[in-house]
Amino acid sequence: MAVAAALSAAGWTDALAQEGTLKFGLCFDLSKSYTFVSPQVAQAAQDLAALTNIKGGIEGHKVEIVVQDHGNEPQRGIECYERLKRDGVFVFDMLSTPVSIAVLPRIMKDKNILMQSSVGRGDAVDGSVFTQIFPVGATYWGQAANDIAYIKQQRSGDLKGAKIGFIYLDYPFGQEPIGVLKTLAEREGFELKLYPVPLPGSDQTSAWTQVRRDRPDFMISWLLAGGHVVAAKEMKRNGYPIEKYISVNWLNEVDIANIGPDVAKGIKRGTNVVGGQDIPIIKEIMAELYAKGKGSGPEKNLKDVYYNLGLANYSVAFQAARNAVKQAGWPVTAASMKVGYESLKDFDANGLLAPLTVTAQDHGGGGKTRIEMWDGQKWVPQTGWLADYQDLIWQIVKTSSSGFKAE
Repeated sequence: MAVAAALSAAGWTDALAQEGTLKFGLCFDLSKSYTFVSPQVAQAAQDLAALTNIKGGIEGHKVEIVVQDHGNEPQRGIECYERLKRDGVFVFDMLSTPVSIAVLPRIMKDKNILMQSSVGRGDAVDGSVFTQIFPVGATYWGQAANDIAYIKQQRSGDLKGAKIGFIYLDYPFGQEPIGVLKTLAEREGFELKLYPVPLPGSDQTSAWTQVRRDRPDFMISWLLAGGHVVAAKEMKRNGYPIEKYISVNWLNEVDIANIGPDVAKGIKRGTNVVGGQDIPIIKEIMAELYAKGKGSGPEKNLKDVYYNLGLANYSVAFQAARNAVKQAGWPVTAASMKVGYESLKDFDANGLLAPLTVTAQDHGGGGKTRIEMWDGQKWVPQTGWLADYQDLIWQIVKTSSSGFKAE
């Protein structure tokens, strides 16, 4: 009778807690640079954990999301890591490139696990070097290469004589794809035009004046948040068609609202996650949590692609943990979690991602993205899932990762 009572719906969470808890440490920037994305990702992680616990946890064990703010400051990120490590956390997510880079050597030394999707070192997909780092998804290198593949499709498979512009924030995030784009320009025979924009991206006048003179066939954009809003205004002012603009994945529904849904019609983005709410896991979260007043944040965030990104990242992580329990039993350790990640095969994160396969050599899972277009009301896929120019991407990855051994 006692066992039956413990396993009743009312006591299920407590029963899970008695069995042990798997904690994920989210050291996020909740106050400065990454606030356009971090609240949605953290909310999604907490919602997915709550739903998972309602359904019996990870193989019968409770999962807990521990969220703390590092303000995008590397030293605070390191302090967050050390603090949570003392509390028994061994799986971490920093959601910040500078903080991820700062913490990475400690993660490697301690043999813990760092989730690094959408941020951090692009060469960390090389699992033979970065054994503890899991940047599941496409690198910025791969995403930019896939954008070129899409443009090539639009030109019937021939880029010779094309002119492609690249507008970017003039700091490491924006500069990262330049090497790939230059190499592809040489390989495919197109002309690459570079348009740097000073931080924070609010002054783009001179860049778009030059775009008006050059008239590139397409523009690839590595801007963030309000930078897209400024770009849309400049495109209108300079007579450049918005349907020729392809954004990095950091373009969401808030940006569309600020641009104006009608004005933004035709704008495109590369993405490694499916947008919208017509996804089984989101419908389940709405029914089991938000309809019952148990959501972890504003319900409006469920309409944001960055919420979907968080669900995708943590669906992958939770599946890795399930693999770990099935393969090595409880408790999950950093070592078994690593093997759990490297056992993911054709996993689509509940329909949120292209099916990915992670191996000991490839911690990115295949690097697939697709192009979506805003049709005035919703995002519409323009391609299937792409992973083009992989020979070039892995050449760059290997060249870069080989230097880590000497660091």
